[in-house]
Amino acid sequence: MLYNGYEMQRTLLAGASNWANMSAQMLKNPANIFGYMAGGPIMASALEVFAHASAPRGKPPFGLDEVEYEGEQLNVAEEIILQKPFGQLKKFSHAGSEGKPKLLIVAPMSGHFATLLRGTVERMIPEHEVYITDWRDARNVPLSEGSFDLDDYIDYLIEFLEHIGPGAHMLAVCQPSVPCFAAAAIMSADKHKCRPRTLTMMGGPIDTREAPTAVNTMATQRPHSWFEQNVIATVPMQYAGAGRKVYPGFLQLAGFMSMNLGGHLNSHWEMFKHLVDGDGESADTTKEFYDEYRAICDMTAEFYLQTVDLVFQTHALPRGEMTHRGRIVDLSAIKDIALLAIEGERDDISGLGQTKAALMLTPNLPEKHKKYYMAENVGHYGIFNGSKWRAHIAPVVEEWILAHESAATRKRAKVAKVDPKNSAAPHLEDLPEGSDFA
Repeated sequence: MLYNGYEMQRTLLAGASNWANMSAQMLKNPANIFGYMAGGPIMASALEVFAHASAPRGKPPFGLDEVEYEGEQLNVAEEIILQKPFGQLKKFSHAGSEGKPKLLIVAPMSGHFATLLRGTVERMIPEHEVYITDWRDARNVPLSEGSFDLDDYIDYLIEFLEHIGPGAHMLAVCQPSVPCFAAAAIMSADKHKCRPRTLTMMGGPIDTREAPTAVNTMATQRPHSWFEQNVIATVPMQYAGAGRKVYPGFLQLAGFMSMNLGGHLNSHWEMFKHLVDGDGESADTTKEFYDEYRAICDMTAEFYLQTVDLVFQTHALPRGEMTHRGRIVDLSAIKDIALLAIEGERDDISGLGQTKAALMLTPNLPEKHKKYYMAENVGHYGIFNGSKWRAHIAPVVEEWILAHESAATRKRAKVAKVDPKNSAAPHLEDLPEGSDFA
């Protein structure tokens, strides 16, 4: 009933949005004399804000056909190189990307599409061969494809890294920090040749006991059964995944918006004032943000409930109790994957210390293979998008990757002298001077 009720409301609002948009355009038409009256621009602006706020949204495109780098335009090719039922692996490349560090960006499966990281991808394209996990909306996955939980998520990451090949680097944004950290430990324990050279975790809930936020509080105040009974819904018949149990994206969006409702209302008020003043460029900036922010997707019930349980309620990973396919995830197995933990000083979703905890949970990884960076005056979304990401945070990630890429290249050259037939990309043993724990 919950999902059906939402669909009915969405259909009604879609009609209202079309009506409001049409009315706004009529009022803004230069041939319409009513648009020049005192209340004309105000009414047109109000209708435009309502039309935008109530319009239905699907999956946005990445739209990264070109990126600017050092004053030049790079033509970018986007391709799907591996397809799985619940996600696919996308690659972004350009004429000069061959031979550059391979970077797997792991997008959150948390109610938004991977395009939420468009700015992250765009910034890293010029100096990297970029890959990204493009998760699928669970409501569009037929029941015949089976289930998808945290174990499956980790399996997908390992398979993606295998497909990319040895020597890749991995960057996890927010929620996937936990499965990425687990995958790194599993691959390390197995001495997997495709384990990443570096793992960068940005605003991730590695140990939510550190500086709990409103998200953590909500997850711990209620028993596991409450989430099963109140936030899980069944996909309606009009979708390919009809009958699948999911945590709907619209509930995730409602939760995040309610956490900062005043800020969202103020953003729309500012958009309204920009439209009244004729400042369409400023209004479009706000529209573009919410076009992406309100593009939502569902996640499978089993993945969501397992995440609530293991990450937020029992803290299984930092306590050494998390398992994958019945096997303990041993973080002490990580010995040569360099870790970079990045946090935002004003992050209200993953509090300060939650990501940094990863550096304390790897006792067999030398301190010089660890780095911590706190971005001052940066909130959760500012860690991976916006001007501070581009100017201050991305360079830290690039330098970390390049330092380890250089060290691995030197080791590869040394190995080649001993055994010319050895073509496997080796792992880092020693870092350059000056790259120790910050």
